[in-house]
Amino acid sequence: MIAENVRGTLFGNIAEGLYSAYVSSSAVSNRSAYVVTRRSIKEYFDGIVVAVAAFEGMQGERLIVAQPGEIYYEPELRHMLAKLKNVTVKSLHCLYEKSCGGIIFYKTRQNVKILLVKNNNGRYWSFPKGHIEDGETEQETAIREIKEETGLDVTLVNNFREISEYCPFGKIRKRVVFFLARAFTDNVRIQEEEIDSYIWVDLQQARKLCSYDNDLRIIEKAETTIHLMRN
Repeated sequence: MIAENVRGTLFGNIAEGLYSAYVSSSAVSNRSAYVVTRRSIKEYFDGIVVAVAAFEGMQGERLIVAQPGEIYYEPELRHMLAKLKNVTVKSLHCLYEKSCGGIIFYKTRQNVKILLVKNNNGRYWSFPKGHIEDGETEQETAIREIKEETGLDVTLVNNFREISEYCPFGKIRKRVVFFLARAFTDNVRIQEEEIDSYIWVDLQQARKLCSYDNDLRIIEKAETTIHLMRN
C-alpha cells in the first residue's frame, strides 16, 4: 500500500495536523487510516500512503496518509503518532527515508585519504551514514553515525552539504545528506554490527571503487573543497 494514491473521508480530528479517516483505493475500500498534514484539509480529500503502522493494543495495521506534495520522515511521523491515546507505535514502514552521513577525509603532508565502508552484506563501497533520529539536526546525525560506525571524532567542514536521492527498494524514496568531515586520526574502530569492512584510499582510488553516480558526484565536490582548504 505504501505510495498508493487514495481518496478519503475525515471522521475525527485527533490533534493539530492529525486526523482519523476512512480511505479507499483500487485495492481497498473504506479502510481505517490516519491523516497527517501541515495544511488545512477538507472532509473529502485525495492523498498518498506515506507509511504503514502497527500499534501495541490495536489489531491490524493502519495506513498513514499525507496530502499530495507533503513529505514526512520517520521521526516526524513517530512524533505525530505519539499524540494518539492508549496506543504505542510498534512498527512503522515509511515511504520516505532520510539518513545523514559523511565523506571522511584524513589529511597528511603527503596526501589526502578518504574513508570508504561496506555495510554488513553490502556489495558496494560507500560512506558512513545512518537514519536521523527525533530531535536531531542533520549535522548531529552525521557526527553521531560517524562516531558509532567508525569510532572517529570529526569536524564538519562549513558550507558543504550534498544530497543523494534514490529508490533502493522499489517504492521507497531515500534521501541521504552528506557532509564533508575531517578526521584527525586514521585509527578506525568499526561497529561490527553495522560495518563489515573499511578502507582508506586516495581520491583517485575512491572514484574507482565507488559505483554510483551520486557517490562519484559527491567525491568530485569533496575533492574541490579539500583542495581549497588552506591546511
